[in-house]
Amino acid sequence: MLSTETDLARPAVSGGDPPRPAPGAKQRLKVLMAGPRGFCAGVDRAIKIVEEALARRGAPVYVRHEIVHNRFVVERLETLGAVFVEELDEIPDNGQPVVFSAHGVPKSVPAEARAREMFFLDATCPLVSKVHREVERHSATGRHILLIGHAGHPEVIGTMGQLPEGSVTLVEDAAQARTVQPPAGVQLAFTTQTTLSVDDTIEIVSILQDRFPDIASPTKEDICYATTNRQAAVKAIAPRSELMVVVGAPNSSNSVRLREVAERAGCPRAVLVQRGRDFDPALADGVATVGITAGASAPEILVDEVLDRLRTRFELEIEEIVVARENITFKLPAALQD
Repeated sequence: MLSTETDLARPAVSGGDPPRPAPGAKQRLKVLMAGPRGFCAGVDRAIKIVEEALARRGAPVYVRHEIVHNRFVVERLETLGAVFVEELDEIPDNGQPVVFSAHGVPKSVPAEARAREMFFLDATCPLVSKVHREVERHSATGRHILLIGHAGHPEVIGTMGQLPEGSVTLVEDAAQARTVQPPAGVQLAFTTQTTLSVDDTIEIVSILQDRFPDIASPTKEDICYATTNRQAAVKAIAPRSELMVVVGAPNSSNSVRLREVAERAGCPRAVLVQRGRDFDPALADGVATVGITAGASAPEILVDEVLDRLRTRFELEIEEIVVARENITFKLPAALQD
């Protein structure tokens, strides 16, 4: 089915083995670039919120939790005057803005900010906010929520924190889906974290629907378009690649999922690197084709770093494999709009 948010395109295909290098010349290496990759609309919006707050209010601008899961992005914003904290009690009452991260926060966080009369800006991705409204809607009709996601992830903490304790049961994998025991005699609904493996989630949902035939589903799939598209792009190049390089942070759920998807889709080896300096180009020795992608919170400059590292050892032949074209943007909060 075609996505309503993206224009899908058939992957480009080219074949043939790379020629043998002349004596003393660099080995030729085919590089398949997954498209789309890197920043999504929600990440782009979150970063712009911090930048615009700094431009309008000056430093410091406080940010609760990493604005997105990428150290390069965080460190760059720190150089501009952003101060990252884990909790609001670390922020002085000096009237400076505080930004909530793209992953979303429990309701208790903005409540505390209001109680302290803080000027706060919510950078929660609108697609995560959609999930928040969804669990509220189901809870208002008396349904218990089964949330498919990873324990401890900020997005999961934020989603569970939209409702009173005990209103949501977390289901992390297929094994838990087979054994979870929700409250007896209560109608059910399920929702998901937005950055999960599409294939894993399909399996988990199928198990839950088999066990609980009347369980209510989201009005629209909760895994976001960016996660879906980036996984589809990896699936398009993984069977042709002997090594997949995923640029992203180890605490980035969507980046970790891309590495897993690559291996499941037929790539013999997939590695996750935060940036070029973390990548050993010798990993591609003896390899004819390398695939490269980036998680939704990784900027393209970090992909360029990986390519530069490969160029120190290989002569690159680069091919872009595009499975979807994204043209989505999200508005900034009203307080930052002229």
